[in-house]
Amino acid sequence: MSTLVWLRGDLRLNDQPALQFAVARGQPVIPVFVLEPAAPWSPGAASRVWLHDALAALGQAFEARGSRLLLGVGPPEVVLAELAAATGATALSFNARVEPAGRACDARVERALGARLTVRVFNGSLLLDPARVATGSGTPYRVFTPFWRQVRALLGNAEPAVLPAPTRLLAPAVWPATPSLETLALLPQVRWDLPLRAHWPASEAAAHAAMARFLDTAIEGYPTARDLPASAGVSRLSPYLHLGQLSPQQVWREVHLRAAGDGRMAPSAAALSWLRQLAWREFAQHLLWHFPATAQAPLRPEFDRFPWCEDGPGLRRWCRGQTGFPIVDAGLRELWQTGWMHNRVRMIVASFLTKDLGLHWLEGARWFWDTLIDANLANNTLGWQWVAGCGADAAPYFRIFNPLTQSLKFDPQGEYLRRWLPELAGLSNADLHAPAQAGPLSLLAAKVRLGQDYPAPMLDHGLARVAALARLKASKRC
Repeated sequence: MSTLVWLRGDLRLNDQPALQFAVARGQPVIPVFVLEPAAPWSPGAASRVWLHDALAALGQAFEARGSRLLLGVGPPEVVLAELAAATGATALSFNARVEPAGRACDARVERALGARLTVRVFNGSLLLDPARVATGSGTPYRVFTPFWRQVRALLGNAEPAVLPAPTRLLAPAVWPATPSLETLALLPQVRWDLPLRAHWPASEAAAHAAMARFLDTAIEGYPTARDLPASAGVSRLSPYLHLGQLSPQQVWREVHLRAAGDGRMAPSAAALSWLRQLAWREFAQHLLWHFPATAQAPLRPEFDRFPWCEDGPGLRRWCRGQTGFPIVDAGLRELWQTGWMHNRVRMIVASFLTKDLGLHWLEGARWFWDTLIDANLANNTLGWQWVAGCGADAAPYFRIFNPLTQSLKFDPQGEYLRRWLPELAGLSNADLHAPAQAGPLSLLAAKVRLGQDYPAPMLDHGLARVAALARLKASKRC
């Protein structure tokens, strides 16, 4: 007899309720990850790279505890049933998912195995069960601020219990044969992934190190530094939260424990500002749980008839970071090279796509999904619909980010631009943010030939803004 632990977006040993349930049963524990068949919003290329390294690290962690991480490929209800038969399993535990395809898959597994096994499902990826958080009238939240107030009220200043990692795991007498990590073919054949992987150690230990580093050195400066893409002012924990090498419960608890250790009743204003961003992640999951159609469709139905443009060449230039607007191009090149983009810059490049180019927010969401290592479906959907003006708590559609003013405000010395656009590094701070406005002698001195070394702007932002507002006006007449 044994207990199967089905792991997905929770690739960790600490604060792992599904694993703790299996350990408490006193039977051999069989951890397993199943690579599922392609479905809507299956992991993109960058996420698959991260997943490969995360599985390798987790496998080593299990081996250090006398266990193994088994791998499978195929429909989970089939793979898990075969493993249950091979190991004599009497129970199956896993942590719930929010994504529509994941929830549907979990339901199939429960139907297929529930008659033969004890099946237990836990909340291992969120601060709170989505069904527990509701407005006074019992409806889902659509606005963040009251949602944040209720999250704080429900959690308070108490530290949620975090389950420790088991030191040893009871192993079966014989391990069944399963595919190797290489069989999953998560890495690309053309090795574009090597620079990306150099930026990100994808392990649970790395997640805890990153959290400690941020809390030790940067959290008190977060409210100001969070908007400066050249600084180390953000935590960069989103990839670890995405695949669950760190749980939001652990983050919440650590911040509150540090406050208590300093003799405070509650975290500082700066720490609360950061926890508020953790709650934004929670808000995104809340919305996707209650409104699963938003992965493909706007939450605000009036945007179903919005006249989005079609511009294949424009989309390709945007994806490659060749728009001629430095802050936009720098962000998209950072994304391509590292699998991550600073949040302030994400908003700028998203506004450029949806407002300046007038392209459908799903075009950007799909590109981010394929290139971000932290491509969480709920966060991706909320972010794009927020910028496009068609989602919950959305920015008004008439809010159109000006790339030049954003660049001057948040990267005044051009550190971020020079890092990702080395061809412009020789320009002065005055010219760097808008090379097309620089004088010919300045361009010559910096060895920048517009249209050759760096593209000329692909559009006039002022005219694009007028066109965007005209599209909004036209949509209201439909």
